[in-house]
Amino acid sequence: MVARRTALTEGPAPSHADREAGGPSDTCERCGQARGLMYSGPIYAVDEIEVICPWCIADGGAAREFDADFTTVDGAPPDVPMAVLDEVLHRTPGFAGWQQERWLFHCSDAAEYLGRVGYGDVANVRSVLQALAADGWDSEILQYMRADGDLTGYLFRCRHCGTKLAYADAS
Repeated sequence: MVARRTALTEGPAPSHADREAGGPSDTCERCGQARGLMYSGPIYAVDEIEVICPWCIADGGAAREFDADFTTVDGAPPDVPMAVLDEVLHRTPGFAGWQQERWLFHCSDAAEYLGRVGYGDVANVRSVLQALAADGWDSEILQYMRADGDLTGYLFRCRHCGTKLAYADAS
C-alpha cells in the first residue's frame, strides 16, 4: 500500500524549495502576497508567469489558475498512481537542470528530490551508481560529474525504503 503524501498539503513546499527561492519582496501573481519565499524553478504554462509562491504551488491553485506544470513525469513506472503523478506535476515545485528535468519514482511513489550532486557525493552510493549506469552513463565519464558543473547529477530518495536514486545530464 502506498502511504499518503502529505509534505505539500501540510506545508508550503518540499525540502528543496529554499534552493530555488526568489527575492523576499516579490509578490505572488496568484495570491498577491509577498511571503518572503518565491519559487524560481521551471514553469510550463501558456502564459508567462514571473513570480509564484510555493504555497500556491502546494495547494494546486497555481496549476489550476495558470494551467501550469512544474516538472515532468515522463518515464514514470506504470504502477505509480495517477494521484501521485498529478501531485508531482501540479503541486510540487520543480528544479532546473541542463536538459529537460525529470522526476524519479520508487516503491510506486514519487521520490523526494534532494538536490544536485557531483561524483564525489555519490561515489560510494551503490543504488545511485546503478541508476546512473542504467541510464547509460559510463563510470569513467561520471568522474567528471559536479553539482555545479557541465555534467550534473540530480539526487532523489525513496520516501518509503530510503533508496537513493539519481540521473545525470550535461550542458
